[in-house]
Order: sequence, then C-alpha cells, then structure tokens
Amino acid sequence: MPKSVLITGCSTGIGASLVTAFQKRGLTVFATARKPAALSSFSALANVHILALDVTSEASVRDAYEEVRTKTGGKLDYLVNNAGMGHDLPALDFPLEDAKKMFETNFWGTVRMCQVFAPLVIEAKGTIVNVGSVLGEMAMPYMSMYNASKAAVHLYGETLRLELAPFNVKVITIITGAIKTSFKANVPVPQLPPDSRYQPIKKNLEDISSGVNIKKAGSSDKFAEEVVADVLRGVTGKVWRGPDSGLAKFGKTWFPTWLMDRILSDGSGLETLTASKKKSV
Repeated sequence: MPKSVLITGCSTGIGASLVTAFQKRGLTVFATARKPAALSSFSALANVHILALDVTSEASVRDAYEEVRTKTGGKLDYLVNNAGMGHDLPALDFPLEDAKKMFETNFWGTVRMCQVFAPLVIEAKGTIVNVGSVLGEMAMPYMSMYNASKAAVHLYGETLRLELAPFNVKVITIITGAIKTSFKANVPVPQLPPDSRYQPIKKNLEDISSGVNIKKAGSSDKFAEEVVADVLRGVTGKVWRGPDSGLAKFGKTWFPTWLMDRILSDGSGLETLTASKKKSV
C-alpha cells in the first residue's frame, strides 16, 4: 500500500501546497479543513481523500481518526499539523478570550491531533510534522500571542520527539519563514481600545498586521516541496525553511540583543512612543 499522510488546514496556502507536493509523490493524502467545500479543487486528484476536520473539536478529530483508520488499515505514516490562525495587537490590549481562541487552534489543536492520531502513527513507525514559525523563536512586536502559541508548539514538538523515539516515531518542527499566502488576509483588523497607549502608532500596527511591511516572501509551492523532501528523507528535530529563516536562525544565535531588537522593531512605531515619552519628561 502507498504511504499515507494527513494534513490539517488545507484550504489555502501552505496546507494546499503540501497536499499537491505529497500527492505528486504517490502518497495517499487526507486533505482536511473545517469546510470541505474549500477543498473541491483536490477532488479530481488521485489518492486524495477530503475530510471535514476542525482541530478545536474533539468530536471532529475523533471522527477523522476513525475514517483514516478504516481507510488505511490502522496506520498513518505522516501527520502534518498545519492549521493555524493569527491576530495582532499589543500584548497589553489583547483580549484574553481572543488569545485563548488562538491557542486553541495553534497549540491545543496540535496537541489534540497528536494525542488522538498517535496510535496510527506509532503503528506505522511514522512521522509527526508540526508547522511552526520563526516568530515562535523571536519577539516580533504586536504578535505576542501568536509568537507564544508557536513557541509552545516548538517546545511541545521537541519534547514529543524525545518521548516518541522509543516507538520509532520521528517528530519534525518546521520553523517557517515568510511565505506568500492568504494568511494575513484572514487576520482580523486590529481594534485598539480607545484608551490604548498605542493609539498614536495605530497605523504602524495596521501595516504590520496586514503584511504590507513584509519585504520578502517565498512561494508556498517551493516551501512545500522542500518540506516534503525533508519529511520523506527522514529528517527529525527543528528544520528552518522559507525566506530569511536561515538568517533568523543565525541572528537568534549570534546577534546581540540590541541588534535583534532593532531589526524586529523596524516599522513598529515603538521608537515614536519612546521619543514622545522623552519629550514629555
């Protein structure tokens, strides 16, 4: 039987590109999304099964598990946790309920998928792939909750890698650079509270949230090809992929803190607040 892979969050962007990249290599692909209609373009592809799957719902995840178990005979070679969401606001202004919602998708959704599908992956002596972000490794202003959710995914994945090694299961964490997708288009427009300390730089926040400040972004198809090649050749641990991911890795390790702060704060408007504070004093 061909090897099998289940991918979450396949409606657009990285998830959609991963479906195509795995399918071209002859794998049986389970492409999933909360709304299966969004995956209609894959219906004509050989060996692609479309499933409804909401990673925030225990019932939805278990329904998908039963369908995959039945179709594969109780094995799943690759589980790719790609589903995610974003929301940008200053840390002091971030509504806790919105933060919890983001963690429910980005982090707890990944945990839920790993726990439920573990029997199938262990039976196959397979691989779990968690799609992380360079922002889980560094402090980008206005993205504290997204940064934190991805940092949690990274550390969870690395711990899981050690714990699943006795069962011959690999765990890969993809530290993803800037990729051209519709992800930013789905991020809510930032709504600052009227009394926010960041009202004077609201435009900077909106620009960062919309992605207009991203100067270099790579193709999701190229990214997917690189990731699939890594997965199929048995890579494990953290893998840095996408434009500037290598530079981010180097900078995180070797740049002094003041330089990283300057790079990450570029365009944020925070220096305007600092200058304004000095004048008032």
